[in-house]
Amino acid sequence: AIYGVTTTNGANLAIDEINKNGGILGKKVEYITLDTKGDSTEAVMAYNKLIDRGVSAIIGEITSKPSLAVAEIAAQDNMPMITPTGTQVDITEAGPSIFRVCFTNPYQGKVLAVLAKERLNADTAAIMINNSSDYSDGIAKAFIEQADILGIKITAKEGYADGDKDFRAQLTKILSSAPDVLVVPDYYEQAALITVQAREVGLKSTFIGPDGWDGVAKTLDASAYGAVENSYFTNHYSLQDQSPKVQNFLKAYKEAYNEEPSAFSALSYDAAYMMKAAIEKAGTTDKQAVVDALKNLDYDGVTGHLTFDENNNPVKAVTVLKIVNGEYTFDSVVEP
Repeated sequence: AIYGVTTTNGANLAIDEINKNGGILGKKVEYITLDTKGDSTEAVMAYNKLIDRGVSAIIGEITSKPSLAVAEIAAQDNMPMITPTGTQVDITEAGPSIFRVCFTNPYQGKVLAVLAKERLNADTAAIMINNSSDYSDGIAKAFIEQADILGIKITAKEGYADGDKDFRAQLTKILSSAPDVLVVPDYYEQAALITVQAREVGLKSTFIGPDGWDGVAKTLDASAYGAVENSYFTNHYSLQDQSPKVQNFLKAYKEAYNEEPSAFSALSYDAAYMMKAAIEKAGTTDKQAVVDALKNLDYDGVTGHLTFDENNNPVKAVTVLKIVNGEYTFDSVVEP
């Protein structure tokens, strides 16, 4: 729910600003949101309802599986669609009308391996993989491939299923190899459980993870922050970025929602403005014209400068965040 709410908030903020500044092509924008419950079937039903409403473009879906389900039918309709946050690599392969703002799972996996080697001087790594998740599996595979290139030895690879709560058996096996880093390519709920239990069994490794970790500190009680202290994860921007674009977004979001925006908020905010830019560049809401305009977009957003590659995936930098006292502090940037 955190993902859905914060993503919707970011897009809503952008649409409100767009409407206050004259809309798109001189018309106000009606922004319709439907709750898909993170479910592929619900997502397809929601898409069909939106088509019945006559929408001009789609911002969404949020997580990877429902994003792919929607992309497959949106591509058949040649519907311009931008997922702010769906990282699974095959989403944009559904068709030429499907785009994304976030980087892909394999790209994150490679960046995590570079982070482990070049930033953390790691020679060994272990991995905890959610066998029920394409997100987790895609990042893990790319990490392993890049780790091999960089000379990082994989000392252990342990799996678990969605919904598992006890990981002590797997972590105890990992403990015996004492890896320099433990890679946890999963969303924040599982990451919070795994990291706390890893410390309980005595694991001293540095934890690293993908953008799904955004929210991990909120999930933990403050007394458990020590479990993720000095952990690193890849993300899409930093609250500490002092650029006017980022700081203006932070100010507006806090005024609207009385909290700090997640990366998902920033990505959906960018997605809305990217769709606006494409429609204005096209001069029409004609689907093919908007798709063509998106393809050639050169965009500066809250989450950085972005162009699209041949598969409609963004070419953009990755921000690395470090967790210190429950706060996500800026660590470094990995350029494409």
